[in-house]
Amino acid sequence: MSKRRVTYYYDPDVGSYTYGLSHPMKPQRMRITHELLTAYDMLPKMHVLRAKRASAETMTRFHTDEYVHFLSKVTPENAQQLTYQGSRFLVGEDNPAFDGVFEFCSISAGGSVAAANRLMNGQTDIAINWAGGLHHAKKREASGFCYINDIVLAILEMLRTVPRVLYIDIDCHHGDGVEEAFYTTNRVMTCSFHKFGEYFPGTGTLEDRGRGKGRGYALNVPLKDGVTDEAYKSVFQPVIDKILEVFQPSAVVLQCGADSLSGDKLGCLNLTMQGHASCVQYMRTKNIPLLLLGGGGYTVKNVARTWTYETACALNIEDQIDLNLPWNEYFEWFGPRYRLEVPASNMDDMNGRHGYLDRIRETALRYLSELRPAPSVGLQDVPRESVGEHLGIGDAYEQGPLDELDDTLAQHAKFVYNLQEQIAPSDSESEYDSDTSLARMHARSGSRRPRGGKKRMSLLTGECFDVPRLEEGGNGYYDLGCGHEPWSPSDLPALGTRRHFFQGAARWESALNKVTVERERAGIRNGRMDLGLLMAAAAEQERSSEPGDEMDIDTEEDG
Repeated sequence: MSKRRVTYYYDPDVGSYTYGLSHPMKPQRMRITHELLTAYDMLPKMHVLRAKRASAETMTRFHTDEYVHFLSKVTPENAQQLTYQGSRFLVGEDNPAFDGVFEFCSISAGGSVAAANRLMNGQTDIAINWAGGLHHAKKREASGFCYINDIVLAILEMLRTVPRVLYIDIDCHHGDGVEEAFYTTNRVMTCSFHKFGEYFPGTGTLEDRGRGKGRGYALNVPLKDGVTDEAYKSVFQPVIDKILEVFQPSAVVLQCGADSLSGDKLGCLNLTMQGHASCVQYMRTKNIPLLLLGGGGYTVKNVARTWTYETACALNIEDQIDLNLPWNEYFEWFGPRYRLEVPASNMDDMNGRHGYLDRIRETALRYLSELRPAPSVGLQDVPRESVGEHLGIGDAYEQGPLDELDDTLAQHAKFVYNLQEQIAPSDSESEYDSDTSLARMHARSGSRRPRGGKKRMSLLTGECFDVPRLEEGGNGYYDLGCGHEPWSPSDLPALGTRRHFFQGAARWESALNKVTVERERAGIRNGRMDLGLLMAAAAEQERSSEPGDEMDIDTEEDG
């Protein structure tokens, strides 16, 4: 087998976060995995990189501005207020607002996006980010211990370069967040092997096949309790072979959720470490750019064992490592056997009864046979620079060198800003401190009311609950002035105006009949004052503020 270039992404801070002492999700498992990789001396055999953390703007390539803004603000202290008593964004007990949740999400998403980008640039053949794989996160809300869907962000990055991407999910739970994101497109095929039947998230039947152009490009293989290595391989390999034949993907994303292992605290399958890793070995033989991500897995020592072994599979050295664990910082955790293994249990395999697994495999292969040949995508040159860079619109300080006038204006702006802070009302005055203010905001919403949303299932308790939603339309999912904004009025612009989460420096100047940036509007060009520009802008501002142009606006008090 040919030697493959492997890149491994790891951020040392990822193991410092905690969902809570009693919560089954433990980010520390990534740190333990890294310790085992170090102990097995695998790091020198691959490129080890620390990715740039994902920014809020990067996250909004998939998630809504309101949700990302919420994650950047939420803390354990203000979670009840910002989620409206647990009815928005973080619904149920699965996703607590722990300290550093936004930073944790930025590490996870940043690693997956960087790995996808490195794959597409041809700098590596296999990229690994065990901190990623959070496949339940939705566009507007967290779900199943997942806040930001790094998988969707990584696939979107890939689609900028390649026409088709295959997503494979071997987590015990259905990859509903990724499937939902690409449910109507034929450029991404999602294939999920998962437990189904009174089990979180309650989706992923054989009949869930996509919609519109995406009809047939979502494939689900629902399994029953106790599936073994042999049974899993008997359905995994023929289904994947058929997908590769029909879909012909340019890249593959493999989510290696470890809760499908035997003995997992929240799983109910019966795969051994070797059975789980056989999926990685199989995909490695296909010589397609491969992105390996983490996911579920709640028996921490088994998760670390399996991801360590699968890293060895990516390096093609799984036959060379000693299954007796070398000494490491967490050596005592792996007692009493201290071996790199996850054995099967004696639970019954419910998939072999009445030919269930054979019917599932035959149906899945029949659905794939009905697909048309690989969909074509129009090819065009990928821009090497952003639109802003191409138009010469960027940061005001990048337009030219700073001079004395720039420094003077900056000092003046800082003085005005500090003066405004001094006269602004205190935080306590700006919070929702009375029922009157809430009633006023609800009154402005008119006839808009929340409506019942989809049923959601809790991963922890298995109970179902409604996620309230607002009527669609208007300015977004949570419209301004509707009375359901999960933040204080001081964080928002004036009611009745559209909120811009990311504001550019470019503006249209009607007096000049052109687009200008911040420095040009101030009359500055290449570090020098342009008096003509400044006078034209001032004249336009004066005309716009004339009394004849003003409009009378009725207020509630006029009523």
